Amino acid sequence: MTDTSVLSTRTLNRTLLQRQFLAARTSRPVLDVVEHLVALQGQEPNWPYVGLWTRLADFRHDDLMALLRDGRVVRSTALRSTQHLTSSDDFRWLRPVVQPVLDRTAQAQYFAAQTAGLDIAELTDAGRELMAGQTLPRRKLALSLAERFPGRDGRVLAGAVELRVPMVHAPATGAWGAWGNRPNIAITLAEHWIGRPMAAPRVETMIRRYLAAFGPAGVMDIQTWSGLTRLREALDGLRSQLRVFHDERGTELFDLPDAPHADPDLPVPVRFLPAFDNLLLGHTDRARVISEADRKLVMPGQAMVRPTFLVDGFVHGTWSVKGSVLLISPFRPLSQAGTQAVLDEAERLLEFVAPDATERGITFT
Repeated sequence: MTDTSVLSTRTLNRTLLQRQFLAARTSRPVLDVVEHLVALQGQEPNWPYVGLWTRLADFRHDDLMALLRDGRVVRSTALRSTQHLTSSDDFRWLRPVVQPVLDRTAQAQYFAAQTAGLDIAELTDAGRELMAGQTLPRRKLALSLAERFPGRDGRVLAGAVELRVPMVHAPATGAWGAWGNRPNIAITLAEHWIGRPMAAPRVETMIRRYLAAFGPAGVMDIQTWSGLTRLREALDGLRSQLRVFHDERGTELFDLPDAPHADPDLPVPVRFLPAFDNLLLGHTDRARVISEADRKLVMPGQAMVRPTFLVDGFVHGTWSVKGSVLLISPFRPLSQAGTQAVLDEAERLLEFVAPDATERGITFT
């Protein structure tokens, strides 16, 4: 199903924005949007709320909190060994797909120093036994493991178990609240919370779902997004069922057979993105949304991905919130019309992130 067309950067940009509901907000149900995006980056609890607000019409905080409370959305370690929100249905097959990534992380020096000499199966069995049928603060699991395996750091052991045994966070851990991570994180076995066993891994499903939300994309893009390696064979197996294009650099790109591509001249609005948004992390070549010079400002190292805003579909600066003041830091001067568009969207964002504030302010830095 090869198509020899070359897709321009602007075509890839507009297509990505459309598939991410950033060209126009969607009125689809929140759960549908979470599932369409496959997994929503949730490294800190508040950011997924901003990510959904910027994509959904009339999104409210409780729309997501209700899904977390009733178990239809779960927060857990998934893509790239980082915290993500997924539907519980998707978590059952996606977690087994990315388990090799988590296993690799569990073998890093941080964990290896404390698990050296241990029977890993014995450690994971102990974790399952201690967690069986209940929700525990992570610190309590750590204390229990330290007692079971004396002379070792229980916090590291608990982390090693959590990487190897599918667990999800209690709803309060993912609730909207103060910025930053919640203290006293509580976890429970995924099978216990979801009420169903984990499913078989579905790599081809993951690839198709990724392309629906992030395509057209290449092998390295899918690997960057998921953290997995050696996906070339899986893509080659699907080649006859996909369309094949190239970008301006000659990179081979795959796409679903009936997925439309956007007009490169499509007007798009200003959009504010949360920190760690997968729009910026879903491809190896991020030129379709951010220049290399700007990428270094947004991703300065130490696993930091700052919140950004888009102008004409591309990252134009970063933002932060301090109390009820929104701080906006453009990388380049804005036109008068661009400044007003950023201000208008910033006011809407500020109403969302500081709903109870009696006074709000926006400052350009």
